[in-house]
Amino acid sequence: MPTEAFTLAMPDRRDSPVVFSSPHSGRDYSATFLGASVLDRRAIRSSEDAFVDELFETAPQHGAPLIVAHAPRAFIDLNRACDELDPAVVEGVARSSHNPRVASGLGVIPRVVAGGRAIYRGKLTRDEAEARIATYWHPYHDRLNSLLAEAHASFGQAILVDCHSMPHEAVESQIRPGFARPDVVLGDRFGAAVGREVIDRVEAAFVRAGLRVSRNAPFAGAYITQTYGRPSRGYHAIQIEIDRALYMNEERVEKSADFRAFQALLEGVIAEIAEIGRLSQALAAE
Repeated sequence: MPTEAFTLAMPDRRDSPVVFSSPHSGRDYSATFLGASVLDRRAIRSSEDAFVDELFETAPQHGAPLIVAHAPRAFIDLNRACDELDPAVVEGVARSSHNPRVASGLGVIPRVVAGGRAIYRGKLTRDEAEARIATYWHPYHDRLNSLLAEAHASFGQAILVDCHSMPHEAVESQIRPGFARPDVVLGDRFGAAVGREVIDRVEAAFVRAGLRVSRNAPFAGAYITQTYGRPSRGYHAIQIEIDRALYMNEERVEKSADFRAFQALLEGVIAEIAEIGRLSQALAAE
């Protein structure tokens, strides 16, 4: 079900409370947007979670919906609150209390891409910023919210798996002596966004696939995880960050020769995550 803002792939039979979301893999770079930027097409894609939507595209085959954003993260960041506007990039925005994401140029309308490289020559009008939010942010979150509500109504719980990728060097400063670099970082807001049993089973699925997993460092989850994770109410949200070096060439933004093999490996993980919800539902019914 494509729209201007997203594509939603629904399973033939929705029998899992899990919802997969890919908010940063959008790659619809319009000529207008590229013309307004000081960056070339390759540089502007550096903050994109390239190909993550394809890595998780088999989710509907395992009973779970997959919602994928169309707009690139450099254009609008769906993992930010819609009011996280940066006065340094949007005209007419008053400076407010300190917000580290906005201050670093990573508000809902980003000012920079990876490496702190500026996107624009000047500022956007407030009308342009609001138009992006109305066209892309609200439709995506409205549908994501309804998918979770539907899961909760049908299964008594909803499990959001927020799918992302991370630069290979992103965890360099987090590695302790004697410990290996993680392939996957799970973010659960230090336990605030997901129940312990759910996060343990998600981690176990990746570990059984032979992947090294860490939690919350350096990515504990941003707006989506923080907003939708309410485990006391039966809403669980987990952010997944996967090392890009496992399946792509970061510099060229191209799939590596290992892409299909890694995609197949992840399908087993996806199937196990979807099964977590089914097991939970069966236990709740006993």
